Amino acid sequence: MSGKALVLLVVLCISLPLSGCVSMGKYEMKEKEAVELTKNLQEQQQKYADLTQENAGLKDRVKQLTSELAGASGERDRLAESKKGLEESLKSTADEKNLKIAELSQRISELEKENGKLREEIANLRKVKEEEVEKTSKTYEEMLEKMKSEISQGQVTISELKGKLTVNMLNAILFDSGKAEVKPEGLEVLQKVIDILKTVTGKAIRIEGHTDNVQIVGELARRYPTNWELSAARAINVARYLQQQGLDPALLSAVAYGEFKPVAPNDTEEGKAKNRRIEIILVPKD
Repeated sequence: MSGKALVLLVVLCISLPLSGCVSMGKYEMKEKEAVELTKNLQEQQQKYADLTQENAGLKDRVKQLTSELAGASGERDRLAESKKGLEESLKSTADEKNLKIAELSQRISELEKENGKLREEIANLRKVKEEEVEKTSKTYEEMLEKMKSEISQGQVTISELKGKLTVNMLNAILFDSGKAEVKPEGLEVLQKVIDILKTVTGKAIRIEGHTDNVQIVGELARRYPTNWELSAARAINVARYLQQQGLDPALLSAVAYGEFKPVAPNDTEEGKAKNRRIEIILVPKD
């Protein structure tokens, strides 16, 4: 029975004659019960309304949470996809780096082998160079011994530096003034040099002609217009004589410098005498 039906029943009982219903005490009791029931009904109706409102709020919250969940799921999917793409990109980059590292490692190995070969070649070249310097030094000492008379008279100087040996002979010992032909006593001096040069291997021989700065004049200028021609003729005649004595002409060269590579000032007779010279130089073969 609902609350409304119960209230109606109580009202009906009250409206009936007192003799036909209940006694006065029961009426009051029933009336009190009716008030309590009415109050209880109102409380229940209020609770119902409150619960209905709360339920509506909960439904809205559920709807909101469902929407947020859907958004979160989409974001999760996007993050998962992004993570997957990043992992693939990192893997690709790592593969490229590993390949590059492998290539560089192989190149380093190749360069180390090449470097080893170069070090070996350099060591061999250094050994050959040291042997050449040693041979040149030995030749230098032999020439000093063989030509000590000419050296003591200042007619010949011999120098050796880093495997390059130079025999410097003043023109006065080899040529008469204004002449390019080697005089007999000059041939004797050259022969001493030739005897030693014949024992030298692995070297080319360069003969250089030099003069002072005095210009050629008179009848001699017809044959030698400048000091170039005179220094060239003298260097060539020395080279030809070395060839005649058995030295390989392929190792011989004649060079003319005229007055343009002096070793002393040309303002004194002594300086001019030093500049008039033939230099025989041992140089490495081409």
